Amino acid sequence: MLAFFALISLSIISCQEKRASSEKSGIAISFDDHFIDDWYALRPLLQKYNAHVTFFLTCPDTLTSDEADKIKQLQKDGHEIGFHGTLHGNATEMIRSHGPQKYVEMELEPGLKHLAEIGVRPTSYAHPGGNHTDQADSILLANGFKILRDVAQAERKLLGIPVYHFAPSIMKWIYYRFNKEQIVDALMIDEGTNISEKEIKEALKKARDTNTAIMVFGHQPLYEKPKNGAYGFSVAFLETILKEAKTQNLKFYTMSELSTSK
Repeated sequence: MLAFFALISLSIISCQEKRASSEKSGIAISFDDHFIDDWYALRPLLQKYNAHVTFFLTCPDTLTSDEADKIKQLQKDGHEIGFHGTLHGNATEMIRSHGPQKYVEMELEPGLKHLAEIGVRPTSYAHPGGNHTDQADSILLANGFKILRDVAQAERKLLGIPVYHFAPSIMKWIYYRFNKEQIVDALMIDEGTNISEKEIKEALKKARDTNTAIMVFGHQPLYEKPKNGAYGFSVAFLETILKEAKTQNLKFYTMSELSTSK
């Protein structure tokens, strides 16, 4: 009888270990715009935590040869190079003013051509400024993008006064449920969004507990408070996120990996 119960206990433990090892819970971190030198400087930090991220690049037609080499190295490191538009234009206004075909010719084709020339073929897209419509989304999906990323903010202000502040853990829309969704929202972590370390740790724990992937993004890596119109995220805050993700045993996803994960 004791042997029987021992066998049952081992079976339960085995099943629990199997479930734990197959969990998808994770985090998808991305960065926007054209801060290539600053992004490249993050390599040691990302390698420290074995983290793969997505860099959404805009204005690729202005790449210097040095920047192109750095982009290729980041891709070689296992990071994803996503697309953030040729002109960083407002999709809603561009389609309204010029029509769908001109939008493709102005905002998509030139930048994608430049990236293809250096061996980069993006399959994820981040909407500049979060501006888009169903029509813009359908155009982007028809042009081969697997996932489109919008902007979510925990705090909004009017005339400098906070209108609301959400704890990221209650923002259901920033968690990927592995349901093949192609239009998603990521939480902005730039300075001024007023997300505390406690809140972000609770948000990452929720991803683990709900077997989802939390999506976050920022712009320029900053090592001190922003000055002279600079906008971006604290590198120290990023390391807090990376460290907590490791503590919670979260998997690091690139954006395209989310929509293609089985």
